[in-house]
Amino acid sequence: MTADTEPPPTQDTGRGDAVIPLHDESLTVGRQRVERSRVRVTTRVSEREEMVRQALEHEEVTVTRVPIDREIDVHPGIRQEGDVTVIPLVEEMLVVERRLVLREELHIRKSRRTVEVEQPVTLRSEQAVVERVTAPPSPAAMQSPLQNPSEE
Repeated sequence: MTADTEPPPTQDTGRGDAVIPLHDESLTVGRQRVERSRVRVTTRVSEREEMVRQALEHEEVTVTRVPIDREIDVHPGIRQEGDVTVIPLVEEMLVVERRLVLREELHIRKSRRTVEVEQPVTLRSEQAVVERVTAPPSPAAMQSPLQNPSEE
């Protein structure tokens, strides 16, 4: 019941006595954010040496010159013979007439080998450190619980 402009009603107790209410309390409920504590998060990076083992491939090429010295009519193209790539080297010679002469071929052979390699590397990891930092009491938290913030 609130204090309005109309008078408070009287109640009859049944014995002829009248009860008149003199005071009526009301409650207003609200909420506010109160900082109780704080946290600080920091990160730290740590390093450690660790041996890493990995297989590495090396590819080596050997070039062998093969003399041919033969006359040809058409320029031969690059060809593959097994694991050897053959690149013909052609030269024009001026004689009374022009002839193609295959001077030599380059035979290129690829060989592949795998080698185990061990090498130190630096690895980094990051950790989060959480610290609780207590906050000083705020003025709102220092109010008496019976005080109404609207009365100030």
